Amino acid sequence: MNILHIDSSASESAVSHTRRLSSELVERLKTANPGATIVYRDLVANQLPHVDMTIRHAWTAENTGDTKLAETMSRSKALVDELKAADVVVVGSPMYNFTVPSTLKAWVDHVAIAGQTFSYTAEGPRGLLSGKVYLVLSSGGIYSERPFAAYDHLSTYLEAIFNFLGILDVEVIRAEGIAYGPEQDQAAMASAAQRIAAIVA
Repeated sequence: MNILHIDSSASESAVSHTRRLSSELVERLKTANPGATIVYRDLVANQLPHVDMTIRHAWTAENTGDTKLAETMSRSKALVDELKAADVVVVGSPMYNFTVPSTLKAWVDHVAIAGQTFSYTAEGPRGLLSGKVYLVLSSGGIYSERPFAAYDHLSTYLEAIFNFLGILDVEVIRAEGIAYGPEQDQAAMASAAQRIAAIVA
């Protein structure tokens, strides 16, 4: 099993809910699958540049002689190759202003490449990837149910992206309401940890 572990929380590991939970999930997956390889990408410690039109041109053969485009191409290809090689993807992401951190959005923009991770066909777009994705998410409020479910552009966005790329097996693990006080924070983390244990078991 090849596991791609992605963290995007701006908080340090000691205090980040998603960093702690995603790490726990990866460790349990590794224990359950001896010999598993793990590729770890910290999108905060090693931030990707926000993309511009160079990434579109970088993947065209006629631009391979341009130094800047070659650098963009090399970066994007490395990220695409990591994703293609993964059997399991674990994404740790807090909710920032109802959606993903910009660091994670930048990663998506580097890997959602037509002809590489999806293609356009006469019948419409078709994802080229397969595998399993675990989304380990946290939020200060509770957005998985009414009245604020319509504000959730975190889980809905990430599920849509991975489905679009062909990965239909997406599991969501949430730690919600962590800003509602210490008791709710602890309860949310305990609930997420129990779900992780049950999933791996």
